[in-house]
Amino acid sequence: MSGTPGSLVGACRGSGAEPPIALNPAAMLLFPAIDLKDGKCVRLLRGDMAKATVFNDSPAAQAKAFANAGCEWLHLVDLNGAVEGHPVNRAAVESILKEVKVPAQLGGGIRTIESIAQWIEAGVQRVILGTIAVKEPGLVKAACKQWPNQIAVGIDARDGIVAVDGWTKQSTVRALDLALRFEDAGVAAVIYTDIDRDGAMGGVNVDATVTLAQHLTTPVIASGGVSSLDDLRELRPAEEFGIIGAIVGRALYDGRVTVPDAIRVLNGE
Repeated sequence: MSGTPGSLVGACRGSGAEPPIALNPAAMLLFPAIDLKDGKCVRLLRGDMAKATVFNDSPAAQAKAFANAGCEWLHLVDLNGAVEGHPVNRAAVESILKEVKVPAQLGGGIRTIESIAQWIEAGVQRVILGTIAVKEPGLVKAACKQWPNQIAVGIDARDGIVAVDGWTKQSTVRALDLALRFEDAGVAAVIYTDIDRDGAMGGVNVDATVTLAQHLTTPVIASGGVSSLDDLRELRPAEEFGIIGAIVGRALYDGRVTVPDAIRVLNGE
């Protein structure tokens, strides 16, 4: 999907049908983050695998808590998979898919058509492709054709330059250049993360995210750095530039932000 915010909420999992967009078309969506490391729900500081805080030994229980609080999507990341280049936390993801009916998007170590197919068949509504988008853009475009509106591109950047392999390596590709490669591919969304903000509670890099969105017709989801409702209030007006949602992690786990309050702010209330 390109050109409109497209549809992001209320999908029938595994149906392949395009889910409708938020009930309020002017609203941004909240994506609570569940980052998986060694089968547990953790948060990293600036993507450093050695600086992981375990927040829940049961990812399924955490997903259920978010769903019960009213979230309309979940954002799942297989951190081990991102580093190793293939899915690692499969059991944890499958337990989440079994426990909740809220649509989920998943990234981390998904680098083949076969892996994409397996996850979509398992019930993941949207697959996020990051490293492979840099290394094999043709695969991303082929996946978009095969699974319309079910492929997102994850762009994780330091100082505007894309990092790959679980953020352990730096490419030479600019974030905007990478995003532009997929403008006509039918990508459902670009998920933009400022790595230096991620898990650091320093606020969203609104300027960089808006700049990216202004150059694209593909919808953008902001990620990294949300520490308070004020950060979401600052981001909220950027909806007009095509930023359709925000991923929130540590602030939810620390209790600085609750799911209902975040939804209200992103709805413009």
